[in-house]
Amino acid sequence: MNLNQLELLRALQETNFNQSKAAEKMHVVQSAASRQLQLLEEELGSPLYERHGKKLLGLTPLGERVMEQVDRINQAKKNIQSIADDFRDNRNGTLHIATTHTQAKYLLPVPIQKFREKYPGITIYMVQSSPDELIEQLHHHKADIAICTERLDEDDKLVVMPCYDWQHIAVVPRHHPLAQGDITLGRLASFPILTYSQGFTGRSNIEKAFKNVGKELDITLSAADSDVIKTYVRLGLGVGIIAGTSYESSDDEDLVALDLSHLIPRSVTKIAYLKQLYLPTYLQYFINELLARSGQNK
Repeated sequence: MNLNQLELLRALQETNFNQSKAAEKMHVVQSAASRQLQLLEEELGSPLYERHGKKLLGLTPLGERVMEQVDRINQAKKNIQSIADDFRDNRNGTLHIATTHTQAKYLLPVPIQKFREKYPGITIYMVQSSPDELIEQLHHHKADIAICTERLDEDDKLVVMPCYDWQHIAVVPRHHPLAQGDITLGRLASFPILTYSQGFTGRSNIEKAFKNVGKELDITLSAADSDVIKTYVRLGLGVGIIAGTSYESSDDEDLVALDLSHLIPRSVTKIAYLKQLYLPTYLQYFINELLARSGQNK
């Protein structure tokens, strides 16, 4: 067994078991890659992949267990490089952030600006997606850190840190009936609701609040983007329920923001990274900036 064989297993995983593409990633011909896989399986005494002819269909139970160790080895290689960079005080490199639109627009600008001032040689890559996909980005080593509200604390392979807590609000045009009088879940439920897609930005807390009082939600539009929701509120499609941080008084003065803190539980945005990840100095700095910024938002 050698590291090249283990790298081949990782390349096969990244290419959805395509042997030709995996060989290309390894900079070898396909016959050589197939031979290395054959030698490894012979050494282990059992196949790592289910096959149909020469085509690889997926991992065997042994293959799944082996890939867990391959992932650890890959993470260890990355950690060793990060440790060496820290030792040399290397200020060049990359920071991969996986987050949602709401966090990217309303939480991250100031921390990223301060990070760039401190580490101008670090290139920042940001991926915006659903919480489930953000977690996948971490596990596939395509992101160093994930920042979102949902799902993170359900994964026991992650270090999860609460970043800041926030509240939902309702937004309506100024002439809307809800702009006057007390707000209740019953009144809200009598109008079409525009809010976040499943799994985004505290959607689960919204659903729980209405379910607890026996009210059905008539959600006529779901989106991952607060600005999209506000756009359709302006068109009269219904009442928007969004994160309070998404309301910008300078840009949203045509909308009324209604406090829902007495109706919907507060949500908590979290920071997560793999337990096995070595935190280089620059990543520790970025996390601290996030926590400092979030403290100002409470």
